Amino acid sequence: MGKLFEVIKSGLATSVQDLGRTGFQQYGVVESGAMDSYALQIANLLVGNRRDEAVLEVVIMGPELYVLEDTVLAICGADLSPELDGEPVAVWKSFSAKKGQRVTFGQPKIGSYAYISAAGGVNSSVVMGSKSTYTKAELGGYDGRNLQKGDRLEAGEARKPLKQLSGRGLSERAVPDYGRQRKIRVVLGPDLVAFTDSMVEAFCASQFKMTTQSDRMGYRLEGPELSHVDGADIISDAILPGAIQVPANGQPIILLADRQTTGGYTRIATVISVDLPYVVQKLSGSILQFEAVSVEDAQRLYIEREILLRKLSLRAGVLH
Repeated sequence: MGKLFEVIKSGLATSVQDLGRTGFQQYGVVESGAMDSYALQIANLLVGNRRDEAVLEVVIMGPELYVLEDTVLAICGADLSPELDGEPVAVWKSFSAKKGQRVTFGQPKIGSYAYISAAGGVNSSVVMGSKSTYTKAELGGYDGRNLQKGDRLEAGEARKPLKQLSGRGLSERAVPDYGRQRKIRVVLGPDLVAFTDSMVEAFCASQFKMTTQSDRMGYRLEGPELSHVDGADIISDAILPGAIQVPANGQPIILLADRQTTGGYTRIATVISVDLPYVVQKLSGSILQFEAVSVEDAQRLYIEREILLRKLSLRAGVLH
């Protein structure tokens, strides 16, 4: 265990996150975890960590961090113009950071969520099997809250000598293009009986704008009203990541990392796992359009991504 960062400026909302607090939704415990789980996993692999290790999640306006000991870092996900002592740092590539240097961020270029990994991972308390921060319940992370000026973070022990970890990058095909306009793929249902066929067709054919009422719990969309056959309410049921609820006002809500464990509104569709990063990296005002795919296609795409991550894990010398 060693020193990692002192927080000079906190940024908009910087928190400790991993892949989430799984297995406790039946008790009403929110899963949390990274909004963009793919970027988190890649960031970890680039610095020799397990895929599920904790990192810092940065939102739009990044923090200023003072490096307390020599380390190797990687920043993946959104390009928020990261710099090390005023010099630009490439995203999706690991780099050395020396004691006394400062990590800062500038103008957001593409995306909204970035992930700072450090060799050895970010240390914090483990609550119900996860280091992830859930601020509303003050669980996990750094005292259950977003980082503040003066906080001091620690890192675990690096798995390899630091000089072997710096300068790692990805092939171009493994780097997501958040800036390209694409249809977001969904599996329709499970509450399709609540909508007429024409409403389901309208959902797939229409464009929706992401509103400012969007956060880690979910993104509210604005577009054509999706009316119900007989009301928006259902008996409360489990909520999966990417579930798209349609409340009484007919405007969809995509539920994300800090979503509630159950919900009582109709679900017209669920965003497939591999496309969730392209949703969460949207900024307010962005346009989303949906495309229905089969469960089998969603599973095939998930398996393809998992194979890629496992191959990258092997190349990085990380067995788990």
